[in-house]
Amino acid sequence: MASLPTRIGWIGLGLMGYPMATNLLQKLPHTEFYVFDVMQDALDTFVQAGAGRVHACASSKEVADESDVILSMVPEGSHVRAVYLTATTGVLASPLHSKILLDCSTIDTETSLAVRAACATQHPSARFYDSPVSGGVRGAQTASLTFMLGCAADDAHIALLTALLGLMGSNINACGGASLGLIAKLCNNYCSGLVAIATGEALNLGIAAGMDPRVLANIFHTSTAQSAILDDWNPVPGLCPEAPASHGYSGGFRVQLMRKDFGLAVETARRVGARLALGEEGLKVYEGASGDARCRDLDSRVVYRYLGGREDWRKEFPEEVAMKRDEKRRLLLRAKEMGL
Repeated sequence: MASLPTRIGWIGLGLMGYPMATNLLQKLPHTEFYVFDVMQDALDTFVQAGAGRVHACASSKEVADESDVILSMVPEGSHVRAVYLTATTGVLASPLHSKILLDCSTIDTETSLAVRAACATQHPSARFYDSPVSGGVRGAQTASLTFMLGCAADDAHIALLTALLGLMGSNINACGGASLGLIAKLCNNYCSGLVAIATGEALNLGIAAGMDPRVLANIFHTSTAQSAILDDWNPVPGLCPEAPASHGYSGGFRVQLMRKDFGLAVETARRVGARLALGEEGLKVYEGASGDARCRDLDSRVVYRYLGGREDWRKEFPEEVAMKRDEKRRLLLRAKEMGL
């Protein structure tokens, strides 16, 4: 097993970055952390949690100066450019030598490749990797993220990368080469974004036609409509107790970020000449929801609300009715098994 670094740099302590960095802090008790974020409150809180092992830095360059491995998790491509390419305060302004840089942000491939090229030119011994994640805030908190690494499986640093990222995730995938981690992430979010729309529409169709969504969701679960969106992130309030939809769509993956990722996937398809039958329509839905006051800043599965999905379906299908129906079904099944 590769030896893990004793000096780690972290840039970006947002909804995803903070719990990811926290997992490293808790699992590497002898490692010093050097961190930077534009939000002073998040920085102060993380420093306090570090009990003397976390050091606040004034810039991305200072983080790189003090660390052996630098990780970043910021919202957009413009932020990644600022973190790495700002002339006097960016990561590349530091004498990097053979340090490893890991960007976990979900951004456009053009920006990622530009940062990688600048790193290769200015610091030939250093290595920059795109390494976006999937799993949302819950995955970041539980260290169950999927990492999509923009490198080959036989990369010289794969053992170190796998060991380090394995402290924050349960699935580490080498995607083949530079920027292919981002391609994998954009393809994933394009697919999951469409599945969320389709799942919400289908369940709402059933409700409108008089069907209890609990029954329909159970049928989906054992049929071809089964998905992680259905089982863990269901867009219909009340079907998955832990899903953001059941908590007013709070938490989760903000709809504006899904709009960003979905749009990046559509742009990538245009660039590579891949036909998308549902791309433009799906993008319109996420653009509309992002601009809707009822949906903005909420979990992306709030598209169910944007599309007019029924959130008060329990009035038509109360719990006691469902319980009586389920009991009747159990009795009928038991009678059938007994040959009655």
